[in-house]
Parts: sequence; C-alpha cells; structure tokens
Amino acid sequence: MSTPRRNRVDPFGDLHAVPDRGRFTGNRGCLVDDAGNVVRHHRGDLWITCVTAFRGRRVGLARPGRWTPVFFLDDAVALAAGHRPCGECRFAAYRSYRDAVADAIGRPVRAGDLNRRLRAERLRPGRGLTRAADRRTWTAPARDLPDGAVVVLHGVPRLVSGDRLLAFSFAGWSDPVPRPAEELAVLTPPTSVLALRNGFRPELHPSADAPSPLTHQLAR
Repeated sequence: MSTPRRNRVDPFGDLHAVPDRGRFTGNRGCLVDDAGNVVRHHRGDLWITCVTAFRGRRVGLARPGRWTPVFFLDDAVALAAGHRPCGECRFAAYRSYRDAVADAIGRPVRAGDLNRRLRAERLRPGRGLTRAADRRTWTAPARDLPDGAVVVLHGVPRLVSGDRLLAFSFAGWSDPVPRPAEELAVLTPPTSVLALRNGFRPELHPSADAPSPLTHQLAR
C-alpha cells in the first residue's frame, strides 16, 4: 500500500503534496471540497501551528467541512508562512510568542490581536489556490534580523542562524552561506520577527544545528 502524501506549506505559503511531514501541523481552515480535493489556499483568519500528536486525537487529512491539516518543517517555516503557535496544544509556545509581542509593542495582546496583525502582514488581497504572488514581504538589513527569521537571498528562502543563512528544503535546512550585511526581503511577518527578537524561541528542525564546513570556518 502506498503512503498517503501530505499537504505541506513552503515559506511562500503555497500548498504542495510531498512525502515529508515535518515537525508541526497547522490549521488555516477547510481547504477541500466535498470530494476531498484541495480547492482553496485558506479559509478564515485563524492560522495556527499545532503539534502532530495531542491527547490521542486523530484528524483526517481531507475532511469536507472540517479543518485541513497542513505540515511544516519547523517553527521557522510556519512563522514565515504566516502562522503562530496554537493556544491549546502548544500553550507554552503560544504564551511565549504572545508575551514577546506584547513586550515589543508595550501593551498586552490577545489571540485575536495576533490574528489580525498577521492577517494584515502575510497576504495582499487576491484569490486562488496559489498565492505566492500575493505574499507581503518587507526588507531589513540581514545583520539586524533575529535567528529564526526567514529571508530570500537570490530567490532562495533561507533561515537566519547565527552568522549563516541556511537554504530551505522540505527535508531540512542546508547549504550554509555567510550572513550578508545588505538588506534582504524578509518572509517572516513583522509581528513574528518581533516575537523572535523579544524572547520567543522557535523549535527548529535538527538540520538547523547540524555542523558544516562553514561553521568551522566561521569559528576560526
């Protein structure tokens, strides 16, 4: 029997069917029609990132009328796609994210506040299953970005990790290059960058910490 292919989301926020599952699942509403075919990019403003196992619950991959699971390599990819941690199955991560944003803007925030901020930051108005062209990006000097942010360098999404930028793939982070000084396009929404800069610690795929020749070179 063949293994079902799972819906995955890349940093640009579009759906792809690939075999890799990743560390997290996510909810952006029901994405399928009555026949279980993926027909929309999202439904609603609640875009959250969840653990793949929680209290023994089992969720179908394509249930009409119910939320459709999508999968992320790790928190960095989920944040770059416009999601935030779930307040139920990832309560500690949600609270850390929320409090980090609150500290950054100087006032308390609730889940609804976060949802509204992220909705305004991730997509321009548009329709259709593929929304990469509608992604809102912004620019910042690479040296000023916190670890865990995702940028675009020469058309490749890359994770900011210390002095390196690591290239994204569905299987992990790889191909380290030195972090440049110039401004880059940032995929991670500004609210999530605030969270990363003010104390939120994302759960990253193990490949983000894998040693590389560049790591040893930078350590000299």
